[in-house]
Amino acid sequence: MQFSEISKGLRTSFLLSACMLTAAGFGMAQAQKKPDIAKMPWMNPELSPDQRADMVVKEMTLDEKMKLVQGTGWGVLREGGPIAPGSNFGAGYAEGIPRLGIPGINEADSAVGVRMAAYQSRYATLFPSTLGAASSWDPTSALLYGTVLGRELRQQGFNMTIGGGVDITREPRNGRNFEYAGEDPVLAGTMVGNLEKGVLGQKVMSDIKHYAFNDQETGRSVVNVLLDKKAMRESDLLAFQVAIGIAHPSGVMCSYNLVNGDHACENDYLLNQVLKKDFGFKGFVLSDWEGTHSTVKAALSGLDQDMPGDDDYFGAPLKKAVEDGQVPMSRLDDMNHRILRSMFAAGVIDDPPVRTVVNPFTGRDAAQHIAEESIVLLRNEDHILPLKPGGDSSIAIIGSHADVGVLSGGGSAQVDAPGGNAADPQPGGSRWGVPIYFPSSPLKYIRKKSPAASIQYIDGKDTAAAANLAKNSTLAIVFVTQPMREGQDAPTLSLPDNQDALVEAVTAANPNTIVVLETGGPVSMPWANKVKGIVEMWYPGIGGAQALANILFGDVNPSAKLPVTFAKDDAQLPHPVVPGLEQATKIAGADRHHQVKPFDLRYTEGAKVGYKWFEATHQQPLFPFGFGLSYTSYAYSGLTVDDAARSVHFTVKNTGEREGTEIAEVYVKLPAAAKEDYQRLVAWERVKLAPGESKDVTLTLNPLYLSVFDTAKDGWQLLPGDYKVMAGTSSSDLALDATLHVKP
Repeated sequence: MQFSEISKGLRTSFLLSACMLTAAGFGMAQAQKKPDIAKMPWMNPELSPDQRADMVVKEMTLDEKMKLVQGTGWGVLREGGPIAPGSNFGAGYAEGIPRLGIPGINEADSAVGVRMAAYQSRYATLFPSTLGAASSWDPTSALLYGTVLGRELRQQGFNMTIGGGVDITREPRNGRNFEYAGEDPVLAGTMVGNLEKGVLGQKVMSDIKHYAFNDQETGRSVVNVLLDKKAMRESDLLAFQVAIGIAHPSGVMCSYNLVNGDHACENDYLLNQVLKKDFGFKGFVLSDWEGTHSTVKAALSGLDQDMPGDDDYFGAPLKKAVEDGQVPMSRLDDMNHRILRSMFAAGVIDDPPVRTVVNPFTGRDAAQHIAEESIVLLRNEDHILPLKPGGDSSIAIIGSHADVGVLSGGGSAQVDAPGGNAADPQPGGSRWGVPIYFPSSPLKYIRKKSPAASIQYIDGKDTAAAANLAKNSTLAIVFVTQPMREGQDAPTLSLPDNQDALVEAVTAANPNTIVVLETGGPVSMPWANKVKGIVEMWYPGIGGAQALANILFGDVNPSAKLPVTFAKDDAQLPHPVVPGLEQATKIAGADRHHQVKPFDLRYTEGAKVGYKWFEATHQQPLFPFGFGLSYTSYAYSGLTVDDAARSVHFTVKNTGEREGTEIAEVYVKLPAAAKEDYQRLVAWERVKLAPGESKDVTLTLNPLYLSVFDTAKDGWQLLPGDYKVMAGTSSSDLALDATLHVKP
C-alpha cells in the first residue's frame, strides 16, 4: 500500500473515530452534575485560584495530601509499568481527590506535538522544532503554536503539557537543542513564554523546563554545572525569568543535573530563592522523570511534585517525614496549594477536557505557516533562488529520504507519524532512537511547483551515482540531515554519515547546487563557499515539504533569521569537545547520560553564550546569530534614542522589488563599568514592507535587558552611563548606532 493511501485511510478513520468519541464525550459531559457550591464552596469560580486552593487544602486528609505530590509510576513509558485507573496513558499521572471534586493530573510529552498516541490510534500535529519556530522571531506565531498544541492536548484528554523547553543553546551539540529556542535568553524566553501562554489559553496546564542548566545530554544526571550567580542570572536563568513572566506557567520542571553541588530538583538557591522568591512563581515545581534524589532535602528545597513517583521519595517516606516533623505540615500544604492553585487557574477543574480523537491534518495549516516563517535562507549566490517553475529543465533531488518525508526530532519529543515512519511505513508508534520521517515529501511538492521539469531522485548513499545524476542535471538540490534526540549529544558539529563528502562530490559535478539542511541545531559546512544556495529548514513538521517548496520557488519570501550562531568548526566553541564525551563514546549509540561517571563542568564562558562568545573572543563564525537572507533587500536609517522613554526609533525601507518581512534587531553595549566585552540583544520587530515602502520603527527598551546582576546586592542594577545602541540586520551587521544616556 502506498503511503498516500495509508494517509487517506487514516483521514477517514480519524473522522469516524472523532465523531464517535465526540458524541460519547458530549454525553458524558451532559451527564456530569454541576457541583453543589454549598457543599464544595471551592467550586465557586468567582473566588480566586488561591482562595479556592486554600479551601481544598483545609479539607484534605494527610493521605489525600500525599496524592497530588507524587506520580503513580512510569505507565506507558516503561514496559510493564503500573498504570493508574485515572491515567490517560500519557507520560505521567498524579491521582486526584474525587471526594473533593479534584481530578487527577494527566501529563503529556508535547515539546513539538502530543507524543505517545499511535498505540491507541491517536495522532497529533507535528509542529516545526521549537528551535525552528524561534527562527521566526515572531511571538504571535509562538502563541499560535501553543494554541493549537493546547487544543490537541485537550482533545486527547490531557490537562497538562510537559513541554516548554527554554534551556539556551550553551552547548551547540546538545541532543535536545531542537526542543529549545536558541542561544539568546531574551529571544528564547520570549518565544517559549508565548508558546506556553497559548497552551494555557486552551485550559491546559502549562510547563516551563528544564530548570536549569540542562545544556547537554552527556552525563546529564551526574554533571555538576559550576557557574557564579552573576553569570547564571544573566544567561540561562534570564531565559526562564522572561518566559515565566510572559506565560505565568502552571508548572516548572526541574532538571537532572547538579548546579554548584546540589541536584537541580533539590537546589534551594534555584527553587526557593530564585524561582519562587525572586521570580514570584506561584505554580508548582515538578521533577523530571527520576530527577528526585531525596525526601526531606527535596521537599524543603522547593520540589512540589515527584515524577514519575515510583522512586518513592514522596510516598510513605514523605508522609513519615511530615509526621516526624522533619518536613513541616505547612510545607506539605504549600505543595498542595501550589498544585491546586495551578489547576484552578488553568480551568482544568471547572472545565475538564473531554477525550476525543485529534485529526492531525487540521493543524497542518498552522504548522505550515510556522514552518514558512522558520526556514532560513543562508546563502543565495548568483540569485539561484527563487527557482522558476519552468526555468530548470532538469533537477536532481539527492539524499535524506526527500522522496517521502522530512526528519523529526527524537526522544520524549518524538511525535508519532500517521501511517508510521515515512522512510519505513509500518503502522504503530515510534521507537526510541530510530529517526522518524514524517509524511511530507519535498520531492512531491517540488514536482508540483515545476511540472514541466525532469526531476529525478536518488538517495545519495552511492556518492558516485549522486554526482553523476547531478552532472547530467541543470540543478542539484542535496538534502542533508542531522538526527538529534534526547539521550545523546552529537559528537561533533560535522554532519554524520559522510554527508559532507556527498555535498562536495555533487558540487564538484554541478556548481549549481543548493543544500537543504534538516538539522537539530547548528552544523559545520566545509563546503559552504562552494555551493550556490543553502537553506536551513530545521525539523519543519507535518507541513514542512509544502513550506520548503513555497520558499524555494518564491511563493513565500524567506524572513527567518538564525536563533543560534553557526560556528565554522568545533575548535571555535568554548568547549571544543563535549564535556564527558570521552566516557560516553565507549558504547556507541546508547543513551550517553547512563554511561558517564560524575564530573564537574565549569562554564568558563559565563554569560558569554553564542554570539557573545564570538564577539568577546574576536572570532568570525560561519553564520552569525540573527542572520538570514531574503529575496529582497532592506536599508536602515535615522536611528535616534529617547533617554527619558528609553526607546529607540529608526526607519526600515524595502529597497528591492518584492514584498518582504525584515526582522529589525536592536543590540546594546553597556557602559564600561559593566565590564562586558560583548553586546546584548534587547529588542526586535518584524516589519512587513511592500517594494519601495518605508516604515518607522519605535521600540521600548526593557530595563531588565539593560541591567547587570549585582551579586553583592542580590539584585539587578541599571548602571548609570552611556549605552551604545545599535540596529541592523544581524548581530554582525549593525549599520546604525546612537547613545542612550542613563543618569545616576
